[in-house]
Amino acid sequence: MSQTQITNEIKYKMALSLLRSLLEKGLITLSEYKEVDAINQRLYKPQLVEVYM
Repeated sequence: MSQTQITNEIKYKMALSLLRSLLEKGLITLSEYKEVDAINQRLYKPQLVEVYM
């Protein structure tokens, strides 16, 4: 895995953590969570996305 991909994995994981926090606090809906996560997956292209779910 390249350094760029490792950086993208870290960025995706951080974004996912923030999204989960917002969802748990009721600040976003499950639908919004899924929508933003899909955008983040397209943006960061994480290879380990199945591990994070």
